[in-house]
Amino acid sequence: MNDVPGFTPLHPAGSSLPDSRQTTISKPPTSNSRNWRDIVAKYQIPAPWRSTWQAINSFGGFILSWCLMYWSIPISLWITLPLAVLAGGFVVRVFIIFHDCGHGSFFKSRLVNDILGTLAGVVTFTPYFHWRWEHSVHHASAGNLDRRGTGDVWTLTVQEYLKASRWKRFTYRLVRNPVILFIIAPLLLFLVRERFPTRGAGRREQLSVYGTNILLALYALMMGGLFGWKMWILLQLVVLTVAASAGVWLFYVQHQFEGVYWQRHENWDYQEAALQGSSFYKLPRILQWFSGNIGFHHIHHLSPRIPNYNLEKCHNAEPLFQTVTPVTLLSSLRTMNLRLWDEQEQRLVGFGALRRRRAEPN
Repeated sequence: MNDVPGFTPLHPAGSSLPDSRQTTISKPPTSNSRNWRDIVAKYQIPAPWRSTWQAINSFGGFILSWCLMYWSIPISLWITLPLAVLAGGFVVRVFIIFHDCGHGSFFKSRLVNDILGTLAGVVTFTPYFHWRWEHSVHHASAGNLDRRGTGDVWTLTVQEYLKASRWKRFTYRLVRNPVILFIIAPLLLFLVRERFPTRGAGRREQLSVYGTNILLALYALMMGGLFGWKMWILLQLVVLTVAASAGVWLFYVQHQFEGVYWQRHENWDYQEAALQGSSFYKLPRILQWFSGNIGFHHIHHLSPRIPNYNLEKCHNAEPLFQTVTPVTLLSSLRTMNLRLWDEQEQRLVGFGALRRRRAEPN
C-alpha cells in the first residue's frame, strides 16, 4: 500500500513540504549498463483492457466482499469477520490502482486516471491529489539522507539518536515499536491524519482533502444505514486495520531492509537509490496479486510510469534488474529489528548497536 500511502505522520517533525511544483529529481540518473531508460520504455505503455479488468476485479471484489458481509451477518459473525479481512485485502489492491493513477501510469488519459484515483481514494480513505503531491516528494528523495521526513518512515542515524534529547529518543523508540508502527499508526494515519491537509499544500491538494472527507461522510451515511452504525463501524475498522497495516508493512519492507541504500545528497544517485534503496519483495503469488506486484519496488522506483501489471515483466527482461537480492516473506520479518542507519558501517542496525557505539571513544 510506499508504495502504500505517504507516511509523514510517523515523523513528528513539523517541517513543511516543498511547493508541489518543486518535486523534481535533484540529480540526473546515471547508468552502469546500457541505458535503463531504453529498457523500461516499452513497459511504460498502459494496456487499456488490462487496466480496465484490474479495476473491475479490484473494485468488484471489494463491493462483493461487503455484499457477502451483509448477507452473512444474520448467520454468524464468525463468517462475517473473515470476509472483512478479505475486503481489507481488496482495499490494498485498490490502493495500488490509486497509486498508479497518481503516477499517471494506469491509463493513458490523465482525466481518467484522476477520476478513478479520486474514487479509489474514497475506498482507501486517502485524498488523491494531496497524496499524489506528497508521494512525488518521496520518489524524488528516497535513499537521500539529507531529504528525509516526507513520505517515509521516520529514520534516525546512530549519531542523531545518540545526540538526541531523552524525550526524542523515547518518542523514536515508541514510534519504531512494531505494535505502534504496524497497527496503531497506520490506523491513525488513514482515519485521522489523511483528514487534514499538510502545511504547504496547494489549493487543489487542500480541496482534495475536503472533497474526500465529504465523499467519505456520504459513504458512512449509506453504509451505516444499511448495516447499522455499530456493525458498520466494527466491520470498517477491521477492513481498514487490515489494509492499513498491510500497506505500511509493504512500504516499510520496501525501504527498510538489510543492504538498503542511503547516501548524503552530494553522493546520492537516482539509479542506485532505485535498484539498491528499494527492495524486491518476493511474495507468494496470492499476496503478489493482492499487493498489485508492488513487491517489484526496485522497478517501480526506477520508472514510476510502469503500470503495476508490467513490473514483473520488466524485472524478468533485464539481467541488471535481477541482480537485486530478493527479500522473502520469512526474511522480511527480521527487518523489524532494524531501527537506525549507521553511517560508518553503511547499514541499518538495531538498538543493540548503540551499546557498542557509546563505548567507542569520541
